[in-house]
Formats: sequence, C-alpha cells, structure tokens
Amino acid sequence: MNYNPLAQSLNAELSANGCCVLDMLSEQGKAIFFPRKGILGQGAEAKGSDINATIGTALEDDGSPLVLDCVLKSLNLPKQSFLYAPSFGNPDLRKAWKELDIKKNPTLATKKFSNPVVTAALTHAISCAGYMFLDAGDEVIIPDLYWDNYELVFENARGAKIKTFNTFKNGGFDTEALKAALAASKSDKKVVLLNFPNNPTGYTATEKEAVEIAKILTECAAAGNKVVALLDDAYFGLVYEEGVTKESLFVKLVDAHENLLAVKLDGPTKEDYVWGFRVGFMSFGFKGATEAQLKALEDKAAGTVRGNISNAPSISQKILLAAFQSPEYAQQKAEKYAVLKKRYDIIKQEFAAHPEYKDAFEPMPCNSGYFMCIKPKGVDAEELRQKLIKDYSTGTIMLSGLIRVAFSAVPTEKLGKLFENIYNCVVAMKA
Repeated sequence: MNYNPLAQSLNAELSANGCCVLDMLSEQGKAIFFPRKGILGQGAEAKGSDINATIGTALEDDGSPLVLDCVLKSLNLPKQSFLYAPSFGNPDLRKAWKELDIKKNPTLATKKFSNPVVTAALTHAISCAGYMFLDAGDEVIIPDLYWDNYELVFENARGAKIKTFNTFKNGGFDTEALKAALAASKSDKKVVLLNFPNNPTGYTATEKEAVEIAKILTECAAAGNKVVALLDDAYFGLVYEEGVTKESLFVKLVDAHENLLAVKLDGPTKEDYVWGFRVGFMSFGFKGATEAQLKALEDKAAGTVRGNISNAPSISQKILLAAFQSPEYAQQKAEKYAVLKKRYDIIKQEFAAHPEYKDAFEPMPCNSGYFMCIKPKGVDAEELRQKLIKDYSTGTIMLSGLIRVAFSAVPTEKLGKLFENIYNCVVAMKA
C-alpha cells in the first residue's frame, strides 16, 4: 500500500529507536493520518484572520454562529457550543478527562501516557481501535462472557475473529484460561480485550487477579509477541466490594513492556450517567514511549475519527466540561454511586434471605457495574426469558445461556419482586 506522506511520517515515529508499535497496527492503521495539510489544517492557519472563508459553518454578521432561536432557547448554552469540535476533541475537555483519569487512578500520576482523543462514545472508541489494530482474519482474544456488540464491531465490521477463553473459575476470573488463549494464538500479534466491570456479569478482577493478568500479558510481550491490550472501562469506578481492584488495568500495563501497547477506552456514558451524550475517549501508553510517539498515536486516532464521523458532538462536550468543572460534581457523582451500591447490597440480602433460590438458579460472580447474571437450573435460558415477559411482566436479557439482570434500571423497591418472579418462573417451568 502506498501511504500518504503524513502517514509515513507518523509511521516513522512509531518505528523509531526500535519501537515496535507500527507492527501492531492494521494496514488501515498504518495508512491513517490526521490531515494537517487539508481543510482542517488550512482552516487552523487562517484562524484569527480578518476575513476567514475556510470552514463550512454559517455565521451571523457579528461573527457569532447562525443559530435557530427555537433550538437555542431549549439549551442554556452559549452559541459557540453549536460549532464543530476538533476531531481530536475539545482541548479543555481532553485536559479535564486526563486529569480525572489520574484522580481516579492515582498511580497514573507517575506514568507517561497520551492525551485522550475524543470519540462519539465508547462503542465508537472500540470501533476506532478495531480500525487501527485489526485486519481481516486477525484474532481478538476476549473472555467468553462478553458484550454482544463486540461481534458487530470486530467480526462484522472488521472481518476479525473473536477467540474466547473461559471467564470464571472457582468464583473468580480465570487467569489460567487467559494465559492458555494467548499461548494458543498462532500470531505474534496478540490483541486482547478486557472489560472491567464486565458486561454482562458485573465482575471486576480482584487486585490479586489484576496483578496476575498484568503479569501474563507482560510475559507474553517479553517472549517477543506484540501485545495490544484494549481496555473497555465503560463502567469504571462502580465497584462495590473490598479487595476488588480500584484502578484500571491501564495503570499496570501502560509502562509494562516495550512490546505491550495499552489502549484505554473509556468515557462518561455509564460512570457519569449521560448515555445519550455520545462522548468517549481513547488513550495510549507503552514502556519507553516518547512524546512524539504518543502524539503519533493521537494523530492516527484523530484521523480515524475524522475519516469516520468528522468529530464528536460539540454540545455534549461543552456540557460535560462544565459538569467536570462544577464544585458539585464529586458529591453528586457519589450520591448516584450510592443508589447503585444500595441496590447491589439489597440483591445480596435477597439471596441470603431466600436459600431456596439456589434450587432455581446460580448467581454468577458479581462485585461491580450495572449488571449481574444468573445461571438457570434445569430450564432453557431463552425460554425462561420469554416466559418472564409473558407471564410475569419481567424483562431480562439472555446471553450465553445466562440471564442478565440490569439492577441499575430496576427501582430499589422492585428488586425483591424481580428475583421472586425469576424463581417462581423457573419452578413453574420445571413443573
């Protein structure tokens, strides 16, 4: 493939001084670049000119955005919020999110990693990662209990192949299965996706398990493999038990080895309860990374965004930035966390108060997030899901033979009834 000179320049940075990150990129990842000499670059050069006829926006004669009053009156925002955001994202929001990442993961304060690039929510960040790192036929290694949208993103859209390994063993994360899956992969490029708290199970690795996961991936990289660790941190921070790792795996992997590229995929969607805002982030890090190399990865990520959606919503970014800068942000976030933690605690109390439930279903390991899963005993999970809707007016999700319960969406006073309905339904089906 003939690469654009701008892509060639980025690729040169990613292979300089023995860096192997270029070998981790897909063909499209190698070819992508941010068009600094195109419309956006030329527009940036003209910024501040007395007459600026570069960017495709519409302005009033006073220079303010030309906006419909009926749209403006529904939003308590300045007119500037209606303009395009950069493909890299609002620079103030990028800075604020990096600062929040460090605050939420204090160990990151001593580590070097890229500035986050803004995407149109976390699914788009995952899709961009697929674009950058996966060619058709490449494998992406994922636990066998995973969010089904990964299939659309990686297999249908990229032509990659999902290879799964056993998620749980003895009530915890099966680190041995992860190690075996890496060993079984015939490629020397290992793309691994880990999602904590996990969707669908609501499980986060314990601190001991997190250390072991990092050790396994680092040893795989030290053996000469190129390891790309995609970390889906959609539900980050929603941890309800002691002993569970409080920091992202990104902390342990961001400077673990020269052959290991850590890619943090996160955003406010779930952890800040703004599902419809559609804002996410991509951050990169590897041992020995230079500022120029991290900037090259940012450019490739921003080029991927530019070539796909141009940029993420400006209004959402403005609102989020204002929220993050609000003195009330931390307290209000803690209050919402308490709501979910209370529901989680009530579920544990319900199971303790109803030992008979064990005859109908087995709760899967859960300690965090929005969800938990149960494994029905003696009945088909899909038939159970359908009967719960028909006879008990109770909606759940069936995934991989399990029933996923989004306790995040169930009023606190209805949690007891929810599991009572599931128990009664299983008993009725067995009868």
